[in-house]
Amino acid sequence: MAIIITDECINCGACEPECPNNAIYEGAMGWKMSEGTKVKGMFDLMNGSKVQADQEQEPISDDVYFIVPDKCTECKGFHEEPQCAAVCPVDCCVPDDDHVESEEELLEKQAKLHKED
Repeated sequence: MAIIITDECINCGACEPECPNNAIYEGAMGWKMSEGTKVKGMFDLMNGSKVQADQEQEPISDDVYFIVPDKCTECKGFHEEPQCAAVCPVDCCVPDDDHVESEEELLEKQAKLHKED
């Protein structure tokens, strides 16, 4: 499953540079599938919709840092544990029950986000 940042977040920003997929953004910031990945052109999101990789998307949260579920792989393929959770001083990076994925699915997502053309 993806990781989510709860509203207990103190906006310290410790998590953002640790994400190998660039899936973490400051509250109220737009995001793109192409940022921190090798994704180009059209990309199929988990909800079935399609987005242009370089098109800015609406923020998921306006108040605290947020994680884009379509980019979160729980650091599978990079690290043994989610790095955001490892560095969070208030333990607000927790599993997202709304985006449950198996380890195999997370590794497939990681490969899709970072495949070479």
